[in-house]
Amino acid sequence: MSDDPVRTDPDKYEVIFENDRVRVLEYRDVPGGRTHPHRHPDSVMYTLSGFRRRLQTGEDGREVAMEPGRAYWLPAQTHAGENTGTTPTHVLFVELKGGSVGSPLPVIGPA
Repeated sequence: MSDDPVRTDPDKYEVIFENDRVRVLEYRDVPGGRTHPHRHPDSVMYTLSGFRRRLQTGEDGREVAMEPGRAYWLPAQTHAGENTGTTPTHVLFVELKGGSVGSPLPVIGPA
C-alpha cells in the first residue's frame, strides 16, 4: 500500500504543481475529517484557513491549532490526522523532493 497522501486520501489531497524539485499539494477537509497514515517529505505548509487537528504517529499524538495565512516548516514525517475543530482545513504543502525520511512526531512551527 502506498503512503503517498494523494493515494491514501485522494478526496482530500490534490497535486496542483510538480516538477523535478518540488510537488505542491492542496489539502482540504471538514470538521471530523480523517486521513489514513501517510508520509510527507521535508515540506513548507501554508495555511489558507485556521483549523485544529490531532496528528497521530503510532501511539504518539499531538493536538495543533493553526492560524490562517502562516507558513510553517515541516520536517519529513509519517502521520494520520483528524480535523478536531469546527472549521474546514485548507492548506498548501510545498514538498521538497530528495529530502530526509521520517521524524518520530510531527514538528510544526512558525517560519
